[in-house]
Amino acid sequence: MAANTGQTGPDDNWLGKTIEEVLEPDIPIVDPHHHLWLRSRYTYLMPELAADLDSGHNVVATVFAECHSMYRQDGPEAERSLGETEFVAGQAAMSDSGSFGSTRVCTVMFGNVDMTMGDKIEPLLDRHMERSGGRFRGLRYSTGWDADERIRNVATDAGMLVSESVKDAAGVLARRGLSLDSWLYHPQLDEVAALADAIPDLTIVLNHVGSPILGGPYRGRKDEVFADWRERIRRVGARENVYVKLGALPIRMPDFEGDRSRPPGSEEVAAAWRPWIETCIEAFGPARAMFESNFPVQKRWCSFQVCWNAFKRITTDATDSEKRDLFAGAAARAYRIDGI
Repeated sequence: MAANTGQTGPDDNWLGKTIEEVLEPDIPIVDPHHHLWLRSRYTYLMPELAADLDSGHNVVATVFAECHSMYRQDGPEAERSLGETEFVAGQAAMSDSGSFGSTRVCTVMFGNVDMTMGDKIEPLLDRHMERSGGRFRGLRYSTGWDADERIRNVATDAGMLVSESVKDAAGVLARRGLSLDSWLYHPQLDEVAALADAIPDLTIVLNHVGSPILGGPYRGRKDEVFADWRERIRRVGARENVYVKLGALPIRMPDFEGDRSRPPGSEEVAAAWRPWIETCIEAFGPARAMFESNFPVQKRWCSFQVCWNAFKRITTDATDSEKRDLFAGAAARAYRIDGI
């Protein structure tokens, strides 16, 4: 299954056509967003992740991002996501054994609970925290929605992030010292700012630079999308309780006319991503911005080695302090990771 077809399932042979020297190999990295799963098309568990981590980059710790992995088959619907938390604790225990390298894989995690339950989520949070073995740091709430039917919606309606029940749930997270990861599309970014204003004690982590939509009704309007996205991302960045993850952007658009027989190298990735990432760093500052791999999803388009080399190319002119924040410090603060 070829990775450059856009189908699910990375092709390591294809990715292996681009091997690079690792840039700045000593920079400590906390990867704040990756998944693990066992799915019918392909498997990405500890052995597969360990192989990617053995890239030459100095990844010292990782954060597991919820992805509906290993949910329980039975029991009340609201409790089935406990299966994912239990699964992550087991994968982390495998990492702690040292059998898969020195990286602290899944040292912390964020999971999934139905936030429309409002303040009734609290007992479920207790159970997730217990089952995680102390690794549970918060929830992700995905509310991507667009009125155009050509866009794949993950929410059932508009405005769910700022509904009263979700704000009640977010208030519980804030009171418990837990964070909220938010994934939505760029026209919805003002909702993140509104939630940050409504609950200033809540740490919000915006996923994937705010997910600018470049397909469907937005195809061929890249400059217009960028301008709109930039204004919105600046407003979100002005909220001191919001962090941003840098990554998970398109590399090659459908109209790409270059050589598709080889996967992109880090220079190509850096060139494609630089305007979006530099805008985010300017809006949030390095202290609230963190690079992410988004593996194995990103593995459909480039290797782990190339991905992190691209980030390092983008930060060539950054100071040592700024690099410490972007590659590890911001993630460690947002997710309360000790020893980083």
